[in-house]
Amino acid sequence: MRFQKPKGTQDLLPGKVEIWQFLEAKAHELCRRFNYREIRTPIFEMTELFLRSVGETTDIVEKEMYTFRDKADRSMTLRPEGTAGAVRAYVENKLFASVDPVKLYYIGPMFRYERPQAGRYRQFHQFGVEAIGSDDPALDAEVIAMGYRFYREVGLNDVRVEINSIGNAASRASYRKRLEDFLAPKLPSLCPDCQKRFLRNPLRVLDCKKDVELLQDVPSILDSLDEPSRRRFDEVRAYLDELAVPYAVNCRLVRGLDYYTHTAFEYKAGGIGAAADAVGGGGRYDGLVAEIGGEDRPAVGFGIGLERVVALLETRNVDVPVDRFPDVYLIAVGEQASRKLVSLLDAARAAGLSADRDYMGRSLKAQLKAADRSGAKIAAVLGEDELDRRQIQLKILATGEQYAVSLDRWIDEIKNRLSRLEHPEEGR
Repeated sequence: MRFQKPKGTQDLLPGKVEIWQFLEAKAHELCRRFNYREIRTPIFEMTELFLRSVGETTDIVEKEMYTFRDKADRSMTLRPEGTAGAVRAYVENKLFASVDPVKLYYIGPMFRYERPQAGRYRQFHQFGVEAIGSDDPALDAEVIAMGYRFYREVGLNDVRVEINSIGNAASRASYRKRLEDFLAPKLPSLCPDCQKRFLRNPLRVLDCKKDVELLQDVPSILDSLDEPSRRRFDEVRAYLDELAVPYAVNCRLVRGLDYYTHTAFEYKAGGIGAAADAVGGGGRYDGLVAEIGGEDRPAVGFGIGLERVVALLETRNVDVPVDRFPDVYLIAVGEQASRKLVSLLDAARAAGLSADRDYMGRSLKAQLKAADRSGAKIAAVLGEDELDRRQIQLKILATGEQYAVSLDRWIDEIKNRLSRLEHPEEGR
């Protein structure tokens, strides 16, 4: 039987996984500067957590969750998003006892059973942040700016920000009536999914990608905001202006999860696929902590799909600065030299160098070819004569320059040469 990876998943192989390492390193460094601390939660949780937080009328819960019964007949679900688990951990571990706001971030796999397409997988990865404990509009702006900066710092300068306010509960109730009045005459023409959404949660209709033309003249939720909600949205926009984050107001943006309140936002970019222009997003979710059993705490966060970031980097031919090659490739000629090479290789690695050697018993010529194919900058050749003289031959593979150095200082010499190769202007 020939095994293949499950549909909607991918193997991240050497040569590509370095791009992921680059993105993850950027995310870790960005969070350090913004004072967010990493959290790692289980890949599966009790199904009820997602039913209560994400919302039973969302596409995620109705169609896309990977749910199973464990051996104790409990319903468990592979996490479809990161916020619910992070908030559950915040409540369970009493993180609210520390100074507010608690700033958390995570990087990891999520799972949704949906039709695979460009930029969309059944196992995908998110970089997300959650700031819990403050309702300050400046925190909304900080979170939005943080995601915007992430895209800029990985080399994506055309990602744009769209924002909206879905207001408080009173504002949404007022808007729901206006929206129902607008949709009712169009109900027979709406897609089957939207006909169900109309009865259970009409705001979900605004997420539809099929009924775009029918929704062109939909009322703006901004016209239904009460004064506190309107004032709050104005403050968020003022802070974004202060942070020089360009944005557009999209009055139809509601996001696909039920826990959002007030601020909602998305990061968008073209070039991945017609249905995949959103490459990340988030918003404020002031009622979620209380909904899953904690004391009422306001919160805001975002999630960024890393698969879509990788796709953007590739479509835009962004040169990702990753180092995939060894610094030095060690070559032995003769039995005694081969034995000695073991300790030399270990010493090079202990000194912080990326180093490799031949393990196939190849000839000197074949080993030099293997060194060149490895991408190493320097080959270090040890023969029986060099061993007797306590020397090793260094060969700069790009130029062919070769010379002998003492085994007492060969590592220092390699470090010096690597520095000069990387910064040739400093050696002038």
